[in-house]
Amino acid sequence: MRIGDNRQRAITSWLFVCALFALCCVLGVLQYRWITEVSETARYRLRESLQTSLTRASNDFDSAIGAACAALRPSAADSAQTLENELVSRYRRWKSTTRRPTLFQRLAVAVPGQDSVSLLTLDLNMDVLTPSEWPPEWRGIRDRIEANFAARLQPEHGATGHRPGPDGAWGPPAGPGEHQNSDGFAFEEPIFASAGDFGRGRFGQRETGWVVYELNQRTLTDILLPDILRRDLNTTSGLEYQVEVTTKTSPPSVLYQTAHSEDVAEKADAQISLFRPRDNPAFRRGGRDRGPGPPRGPSPDSGRWQMFVRHRAGSLDAVVAQSRMRSLAVTGGVLLLMLATAVALLRYTRSAQKLAHLQMDFVAGVSHELRTPLTVIHTAGYNLQGKLAHNPAQVEKYGALIQRESGRLGELVEQVLQFASANAGRILKEREPLSVESVIDETMEANRAVIDSCHCVVEKTVDPGLPPILGDSKALRQVFENLLCNAAKYGSQGGNWIGIFASKPGGQASSDIEIRVSDRGPGIPLEEQQHIFDPFYRGARAVQDQIHGTGLGLSLVKKIVEAHGGSIQVKSEPMKGAEFIVRLPAAPAGAVG
Repeated sequence: MRIGDNRQRAITSWLFVCALFALCCVLGVLQYRWITEVSETARYRLRESLQTSLTRASNDFDSAIGAACAALRPSAADSAQTLENELVSRYRRWKSTTRRPTLFQRLAVAVPGQDSVSLLTLDLNMDVLTPSEWPPEWRGIRDRIEANFAARLQPEHGATGHRPGPDGAWGPPAGPGEHQNSDGFAFEEPIFASAGDFGRGRFGQRETGWVVYELNQRTLTDILLPDILRRDLNTTSGLEYQVEVTTKTSPPSVLYQTAHSEDVAEKADAQISLFRPRDNPAFRRGGRDRGPGPPRGPSPDSGRWQMFVRHRAGSLDAVVAQSRMRSLAVTGGVLLLMLATAVALLRYTRSAQKLAHLQMDFVAGVSHELRTPLTVIHTAGYNLQGKLAHNPAQVEKYGALIQRESGRLGELVEQVLQFASANAGRILKEREPLSVESVIDETMEANRAVIDSCHCVVEKTVDPGLPPILGDSKALRQVFENLLCNAAKYGSQGGNWIGIFASKPGGQASSDIEIRVSDRGPGIPLEEQQHIFDPFYRGARAVQDQIHGTGLGLSLVKKIVEAHGGSIQVKSEPMKGAEFIVRLPAAPAGAVG
């Protein structure tokens, strides 16, 4: 019945583990799907957020330049002299209040004359306009201004020349092969003679002149652009994004690059046009082109520069993939922990059940062991009360019986008490230098009756000159007594021979002493050898042959040997006997008096 109950419990336990494993698999699949969906949403949001930040950075960059241009831009001027004086005055005022006085590399005024347009360049240190030649890099600006001036002289165009184009840029449209990037960091703005909506103009207005701005590349790429990126992309120390800004020329030139940002343009997470002096209203109004809602970015073809951004992890996809893998790893770890906890709990529960069964067997065995001597003592005492009390021979016989059974009873109680003391860590008392041979001889003499009753022959071999050991003599005698008694019980079934051998296994250089106790009995099955030192454990043969014992002897032997700093192991083969090998450390030289 008990075997059937154990089997039923085992089946129920494994069914529970299988059900839990299936549940963990289902949860794992659901978590995988949910995490994948969340990752896709996170990828979309990251890209949208990055693109919004780039649009804001582009607008802020153009707005910063546009604000500076607005501070320098003269109001409507009716004459070239007024235009020149106002530009000088505004530049002085702007230079005294700005945080970036080096934003402009050159400032100039293009003034129309009778048959051509002359150029006056502002000395940024002396604040004085002086006539100068057109720089070669301003060829595009000069061509547009002169084309506009020439158109004004044609009667069919009236007094105004060209209307503003659809992008707000004055002058004729670019011809084939002409690109606005040819002007580099320079751009122009017309100044009109009468007040009006500047930048779009009204048909009938007349240009008094043009202001030409050329920005300082070092200030743009070393000061202004990094400040805007830190603010809009949150690129503080330990940049979250790698940034590269290039021109739109062929081949492109790199204007700005964060550390370790090679090949950003090839694998960019997002990109946007930058620096739109002719397209962006911010330059013409000097303010931010902001309306309700998120910032509106430039068209892909506008702007002289292109800004590429890539996450420092390699890409936004890599960031999302890493986050997804971390989430999956955490989820998998939690599920595995749940499963491992359930398996461990099941294992510990079964171990506890097994221990409980062993304890029940121990209680039953101890009860049986106690009942036998108590019954014998009770019977002998009852018989001594009758006529046998006047028979000296019978009194002596029953007295010896009572003495033997009470001794067995005392040994049993002592063994249980020692087991309790061993679990409490009080297995040894005083330790002293002991001779191995004397301990073996005393043990053999104390158990001579048991050995003789089993009709066993003892073969003892002790190597001469063995050093003493430092130990508790009573505890060590109990170790060898248990091994000798077991050898006598089981050795009588296979040759009635017991061997005791003491030596130094490594010669004189070894610090251990080895004591081997052997028999030629039926041996110990292999599957039982790993359990024979467990408390309450008794082998199948001992139970089958009804050999007296509690299952505590070898457990106590192991605890005593290990308390002395030694070790014990067993070697056995079926029908070839068993051999217990005890190794104890020799006493230190200073401990031997």
